[in-house]
Amino acid sequence: MSVIEITEVLCEYRKHLLGTDIAIPRFSWKLHSAERGIIQHACRLQLTLADDIDFHDPLWDSGKIETEQSIQFAYEGKELRARTAYSFRVKVWSSCGAESEWSEAITVETGLLHPSQWQAKWITPDVNRIHRESEPIFQLRREFELDHDIVSARVYATAAGVYELYINGQQASDDVLAPGWTSYHHRLQYQTYDVTALLRNGGNAIGIWLGDGWYRGKLGFNDTHFVYGDHRAALLELHVRYRDGREQVVISDSSWKALTGPVLYSNLYHGEVYDASLEQHGWNEHGFDDSHWSPVQTLRLPYEPLLAQENWATVVTQKIQPVKTWITPAGAHILDMGQNMVGRLRLSVRGADKGSEITLRFAEVLDAEGNIYFGNLRTAKQTVTYRASGDEHEQYAPHFTFQGFRYVQVEGYPGQEQHGLSLADFSGEVLHSDMPSTGEFACSDDRINQLQQNIRWGQRGNFLDVPTDCPQRDERLGWTGDAQVFISTALFNYGGGPFFTKWLHDVQAEQQPDGGIPFVVPNIIEGSSSAAWGDAAVICPWTMYQYYGDTRLLAEQYDSMKRWVDYIRAQGEDEYLWNTGFHFGDWLGLDAKEGDYVGATPTDLIATAYYAYSCRLVAQAADVLNLLDDAAYYHLLHEQVVRAFREEFVTLRGRIAAPTQTAHVLALVFDLVEPAIRARVAADLNRLVVDNDYHLTTGFVGTPYLCFALSDHGYHETAMRLLMQQSYPGWLYSVSQGATTIWEHWDSIKPDGSFWSDDMNSFNHYSYGAVGDWMYRRIAGLDMREDTPAYRRIRLHPQFGGRQLTYARAAHESLYGTIECGWTLDHGQLFVNVRIPANTTASLTLRGAAAEQLLESGQNVHVVAGILRVEKEADGVRLKIGSGVYRFSYPAGGLFRRTYTEQTMLSELQMDQQAVDVLNRYAPQLLNGALTNIVHQSSLRQIADNKITRVSEETLGRIVNELQHL
Repeated sequence: MSVIEITEVLCEYRKHLLGTDIAIPRFSWKLHSAERGIIQHACRLQLTLADDIDFHDPLWDSGKIETEQSIQFAYEGKELRARTAYSFRVKVWSSCGAESEWSEAITVETGLLHPSQWQAKWITPDVNRIHRESEPIFQLRREFELDHDIVSARVYATAAGVYELYINGQQASDDVLAPGWTSYHHRLQYQTYDVTALLRNGGNAIGIWLGDGWYRGKLGFNDTHFVYGDHRAALLELHVRYRDGREQVVISDSSWKALTGPVLYSNLYHGEVYDASLEQHGWNEHGFDDSHWSPVQTLRLPYEPLLAQENWATVVTQKIQPVKTWITPAGAHILDMGQNMVGRLRLSVRGADKGSEITLRFAEVLDAEGNIYFGNLRTAKQTVTYRASGDEHEQYAPHFTFQGFRYVQVEGYPGQEQHGLSLADFSGEVLHSDMPSTGEFACSDDRINQLQQNIRWGQRGNFLDVPTDCPQRDERLGWTGDAQVFISTALFNYGGGPFFTKWLHDVQAEQQPDGGIPFVVPNIIEGSSSAAWGDAAVICPWTMYQYYGDTRLLAEQYDSMKRWVDYIRAQGEDEYLWNTGFHFGDWLGLDAKEGDYVGATPTDLIATAYYAYSCRLVAQAADVLNLLDDAAYYHLLHEQVVRAFREEFVTLRGRIAAPTQTAHVLALVFDLVEPAIRARVAADLNRLVVDNDYHLTTGFVGTPYLCFALSDHGYHETAMRLLMQQSYPGWLYSVSQGATTIWEHWDSIKPDGSFWSDDMNSFNHYSYGAVGDWMYRRIAGLDMREDTPAYRRIRLHPQFGGRQLTYARAAHESLYGTIECGWTLDHGQLFVNVRIPANTTASLTLRGAAAEQLLESGQNVHVVAGILRVEKEADGVRLKIGSGVYRFSYPAGGLFRRTYTEQTMLSELQMDQQAVDVLNRYAPQLLNGALTNIVHQSSLRQIADNKITRVSEETLGRIVNELQHL
């Protein structure tokens, strides 16, 4: 048996690619070996027609290629044909000469490769029979005959609206709200479905349900309808292949029939009204009498925007049973799902009279009195109404809407007034883009573990085809700023390759002629080009490159990236400062003026900081793409913008001119200050946090980078205390209030149970969840090298958890395989567990370790296989290690001991119960009464110098001595 094997093969991030229009697909594969230090030395790739099961006559055989590349390997064979299924396989050789078996073959199937290949016509009901603005959904149908010996059948379909497809009475796929939301005027996805198993020889039928969705329904907070068009329409063609090579095609054309359906109303914000008594049983089956149905008409909608599905489909990814039901003080019957979720509620109904109504109203939280709270929905109704058919057993879930909710108010359910609600009759169906889970994080503090779950649920709820800001109120838009601050956390936790590829193509499509970027994409509101929001056009493609090594996407987006930076340069009179135009600034910063949403950090400082950052990333992208002239141009521009930032916003003595946390964070993280003053700026940032009792004041712009700025400049303990802060404002405040997702505001619910406001108060808003990126990279230590994408060269450097944590672990499923870094403190010994996938290496920094005491699985690291290099450093040991699973151990020493000195602040000591005990023994007056408020922000040295405190030098010495021995 080979010592190396191929465990998984992907094409364009998918295990099975059906209906692609990518002319040159890329392949990635994961390797496994029980041996350590495995590197791929060579590979051989083959692609053949799918019916060539044994690859006897491959269309492409690369031969043996000496290369270590095992991800994003581009197809190099003959041009692929439309609507053709291919099989792909690969084998590899390791650097030590081992040869793998061929991988399991995967299928890659093309769809329609060009809009000109469509034969179908856009159809909609005859407007003389059914009004084009009719609220009920449209039902479209067609019958047809097929011969024997069907080999395969594919449907290619899309809609101006949203649709469900049925073949012979069966739903053709699990997709929900297809074709998804894109910049419809520029780009409209079509879906490919394998319907072979649904067809039969003889009579068959196709049925389509067609709703408004994003295309024609209400969108945005301006109550705008018909954003993209006033006609719902469908486009479909079915290709059936027979064993003898013949092909039969069924298309949408004027031969179809139409009628309105039982969904009387559907809207993404407001909900759905469904009348089961209007169901026409068998309408999507052969032999149904449609003589009373109306004809359809063809529409001259464009074909040019059509492209194959790019994103993961939206599907039901999980089903959740309600955990509790009760009657509120206001008399409402409530279901509690136990989790703030996004999706729909499925109900089972027995014994309902025909025409009786069941009404479901959805909300995220309860108010202080325990009643369900709808205030933050604004104009969104989030209401579903079901009218019973009178059948003995009925089941229903909405078709063309979704809700953001934890709680459901139920009205009209049979028997609820006499017997209450039965939990078994209801099921929550979680909806989002079907991204594979790729990230894990856990630690010794259950509150942080809940925070991690809240981060993941926030992503799931807001990654329903578009990265939205919120899933419940009358907004649900693809805010660019939210996406860019969260993308790294998002790509760690879930496979976002197709998701962000699709969305970034829309960003490019919506980019304005002058290079400006809309606030939201797809763009359905006025407004564009705020700093940090527009910078998504640069930051997101670069982050995709970092996680996946996706140079194709980087090249596709590169012109958009450049145009954004060039847009900034053209603003105002000073080409190296951005001090003009509207900006959201540090949105929702807590240092804002009363009644203002914008934090205190000057918007021109933020704008110029992001200008510099985007310049740097564009220059680095040019380096990657080997665009030498561009690289030189944007590197120089970056230097000039940084120089201008320093002249404008940094004093001659090295202070940041704006005394805010966010200003210091951006200056540090974006590398905008001279190396000589970085320590001072970091110390000032630390003081700003400590002086605020270890609370943050940052908003959307500063929060994602705050803990990085602290940890990377010697203040990891401060960053940890920020994370662990349970009082407002802090990440654990919402956890302490029972949150199961990330909130839009730090105090969306105040300690007294009142709410921040009704006008902008989402309880599912992922932006502040960007702290996850820091948790994974710094606490657990699972990081990447910026100069080597996709974790080919892994950087592991856990900074541990101060005195707050004794265990942390992160794992990420990269394109190369599973990476893991975790540590445990046990009786003074530190254990670090590491997993490195084959064909990668890692740099592992172990703080506090001494090489002579450092063991791996009980052996000294100098004699262990897989450890390629051991280097002593000032604060520990750095190892270079090859692939494999490792368990390191060494004495923790003083790593988890907090060092206190005369310069330690009283407020800092008050956060440590052991330190409080010391103070109570020697200076209890500091902890009670008015004196506490006077010296709360003073150091021990300052307290001793202040005679009012009655702390002598001798007492100070005793306090410090005991503190240093904790």
